[in-house]
Amino acid sequence: MRPEVVRFLIAGGSAAAINWLSRIALSWVLPYWASMLVAYGIGMAAGFWLYRTFVFRGATGRLPRQAAVFVAVNAAGAGVVLGVSTLLIAALTAVLPALPLPVAEALGHGVGIAAGAVSNYFGHQILTFGVRRGGHAPAGAHTL
Repeated sequence: MRPEVVRFLIAGGSAAAINWLSRIALSWVLPYWASMLVAYGIGMAAGFWLYRTFVFRGATGRLPRQAAVFVAVNAAGAGVVLGVSTLLIAALTAVLPALPLPVAEALGHGVGIAAGAVSNYFGHQILTFGVRRGGHAPAGAHTL
């Protein structure tokens, strides 16, 4: 496995954990769907910093452009997370009606985050940070 992929999994896992734990905490004061979207934003901010700093170190482009594209890629990813999570919660509660709803929500959200991670990796590698195939960007391309 390439070192970039390992760093992505660690950084993405950290951002996903921040996202997931934030959603659980936010669920105390917000409806599930709202807590999920706010938590996604928190995880996105952490992910941008982690990916830019540790994963795609040879990234091309300026910070404002990267941030804008990062948000766009993650907006698409949010749709994947929300869709997969919602479908899985519905399936779990239909198949296992005795399963407590908070458990179904936690499982659904976790699987949704995992599903969004795959598309996010390629979106960030290609679109956000402009890393060429092989994991390298042009020399000196990481600029503010």
